[in-house]
Amino acid sequence: MNTQRITLGLTLLNFALLGYAMFRPGPSAPADVTPLLRARALEIVDDEGRVRAMLRVFPADPAVRLPDGTTGYPEAVLLRLIDSKGAPNVKIAATDDGSAVSFGGESNPTHVQILARGGTTSIKLVNQDGQQQVLKP
Repeated sequence: MNTQRITLGLTLLNFALLGYAMFRPGPSAPADVTPLLRARALEIVDDEGRVRAMLRVFPADPAVRLPDGTTGYPEAVLLRLIDSKGAPNVKIAATDDGSAVSFGGESNPTHVQILARGGTTSIKLVNQDGQQQVLKP
């Protein structure tokens, strides 16, 4: 009789543990992790408080005159990666009519720009002396 009670007790304990394992709440995200970040802009700063990366939406500006002679700059989403001196060395932009990528060199105005706007594309190379070459198909 005593053995039956122990066996029955262990069986009930096993069923209780099985039920807990099957129906316990699933793993949740750690308390310090936000599942969604929603903001108008994002800035990442270094230990000295200097902005080193920025992601922002810029509104359209119809008054801006662009280097190609056209006026009006469309709304743009811009990602900038900034060096320790405050110069944006990498820029990635997306607009309604195209996109652009720019990589800056150590000295201004050294940079490479890849542009796709409307139905046109180009690659512009500029060295530190300001000499430039534009490649178009």
